[in-house]
Amino acid sequence: MADLKLALLINAVSPGVGGVLVRGEKGTAKSTIVRALAGLLPPVPAVPGCRFSCDPDDPDPACPDGPHAPGEAGTRAARLVELPVGASEDRLTGSLDIERALTEGVKAFEPGLLAAAHRGVLYVDEVNLLHDHLVDLLLDAAAMGESYVEREGVSVRHAARFLLVGTMNPEEGELRPQLLDRFGLTVEVAATRDPAERAEVVRRRLRFEDDPDGFAAAFAADEADLARRIAAARRRLPGVELTDAALRQITAVCASFEVDGLRADLVTARAAIALAAWHGRDAVTADDVRTAARLALPHRRRRDPFDAPGLDRQKLDEVLEEHGDDPEPPDDPGRPGDSPDGPGGPDGGGGGLPDGAGQDAPVPPPAGPPPEEQSERSVESGGQGRSGESEPAPADAAYKPRLFTVPGLGEGAPGRRSKARSPYGRVSGARPGARGLHLTATLRAAAPHQRERGRTGSGLVVQPEDLREAVRDGREGNLVLFVVDASGSMAARKRMRAVKGAVLSLLLDAYQRRDKVGLITFRGRDADLALPPTSSVEAGARRLDALPTGGRTPLSAGLARAAEVLRVERLRDPARRPLLVVVTDGRATHGPDPSAAAGLLAGVASVVVDCESGPVRLGLAAALGARLGAEVVRLDRLAADALAGVVRDARGGARNVA
Repeated sequence: MADLKLALLINAVSPGVGGVLVRGEKGTAKSTIVRALAGLLPPVPAVPGCRFSCDPDDPDPACPDGPHAPGEAGTRAARLVELPVGASEDRLTGSLDIERALTEGVKAFEPGLLAAAHRGVLYVDEVNLLHDHLVDLLLDAAAMGESYVEREGVSVRHAARFLLVGTMNPEEGELRPQLLDRFGLTVEVAATRDPAERAEVVRRRLRFEDDPDGFAAAFAADEADLARRIAAARRRLPGVELTDAALRQITAVCASFEVDGLRADLVTARAAIALAAWHGRDAVTADDVRTAARLALPHRRRRDPFDAPGLDRQKLDEVLEEHGDDPEPPDDPGRPGDSPDGPGGPDGGGGGLPDGAGQDAPVPPPAGPPPEEQSERSVESGGQGRSGESEPAPADAAYKPRLFTVPGLGEGAPGRRSKARSPYGRVSGARPGARGLHLTATLRAAAPHQRERGRTGSGLVVQPEDLREAVRDGREGNLVLFVVDASGSMAARKRMRAVKGAVLSLLLDAYQRRDKVGLITFRGRDADLALPPTSSVEAGARRLDALPTGGRTPLSAGLARAAEVLRVERLRDPARRPLLVVVTDGRATHGPDPSAAAGLLAGVASVVVDCESGPVRLGLAAALGARLGAEVVRLDRLAADALAGVVRDARGGARNVA
């Protein structure tokens, strides 16, 4: 928690750092500590009555509540505005004041959460679950410092500069790279494993529940002192010098870790200056640069959605030593730059394995001949040692796969795969209802009845039956359930490497299209739910990487398990439509004929990835696809560019014939 408190204090001293992303396991008080930040921030000077919190010394000339007369001054408490994951677009950006438009006949703007968060903190709990349309609006506002609203005849621009703080559990999925880069700093949080510290946490929680006011009063003096230190550091901030040596270290570190763009350099510099101000120094030191880089760079080094954030601290120290004037390493390289009051210790924030852990351990050679040297028959009969398993094969490189969709029109969670009626998307019509009001359709429905309703004045007389809601055509995310053959026949001839590469590519595609994913593997005598349906495709990639192979092929068990998983998920989330992806060569060497199990999946949109190879093809996967009513795609034709190559070859052949 020391890293988290330090990151929040850095942003409290210098809001220009750009906010904090808090990653961590559930139940670690991420939300509690973030909400406590608002009480420590200094009051904000603001024009009295301005809904957009204009600065009295520099009011926004385009403020919708302006122009403001000189001399108008006042203060208000710093705000922490929470953005719920399920918020609407209108609630975030603001919209036409429907009540005044219908009753008074005037166009009036009703501000949203971006206006409320201006010059304050915008907090998003479970930010990784935020819908794409809200992410896009946040990106625009964070990039430009302004919010533009163009809808329903309203055209408004207002300032929206805020400190963005988000919390997330990585098990539920990662953030889009564009939004991830907008967070200045990132912190990994984990619960302490020290029994004494855990006991103190429980003790304090119970004390708070017994007497909340008394508990708060016991720490009021400490919090007031912390608020004074933040205010003093803010006053000291403009006088802190970023020396040429410190700037050279910052740019060298960012270049060495190959981060994209220059935002990392700017954020690291601002964080280092804020750290120097917080510690009462007049110039940035190497320790300030080290701590700032440790917080600003890990989430910017991801090259793939499945990469875990991280930073090689040994390399960081080497770069700082090479480009700095102070070659001495810090006293505690595991906990550099902590607040003087913060708890240190090897188990504090940051975490991770020690550098080089496990690198010297010898790796024993696999027993017996390599799997690819055995015949498929010996593999399926358990010829890979006592357990009948082979070592997990590495996956081939991922590629862009073809797009598979669920036919028809769904109404599931917003995403990027199948067509759907969605609260977000292109307006295609209107229907009775009050969710997402369609103003024009509502006015058309109410207009013919004004005389009989005794209308007087400029406002309309609107009744509940007149209300119309917008019908929007968009895209939904689906449940993509992978059923992967991990039997011995798949391990033979190095086929499993290509299979894992294909599934990894489909997982990456599911991540980009905001799908839930599940993974079932079958081998030996049974099928295993390796990954229950989840939004964390990273978990699926990890399970896939460690997937062992070997044994017979219980295809029927795999299909039956898939039917059971889909039945349960249909009860949990009936609006989310499934897409079944079966990856197999079609063999069934154990259990009953798969026809009966395939019948359990009737009506489910399916794809069969045919992994059969060799000069003689039995067509078993194609027969399975026919029983499922599925699209059948050969493994070597799964890539999007492979399909384009087939078309080009066909066209070239036609021209040659002509």
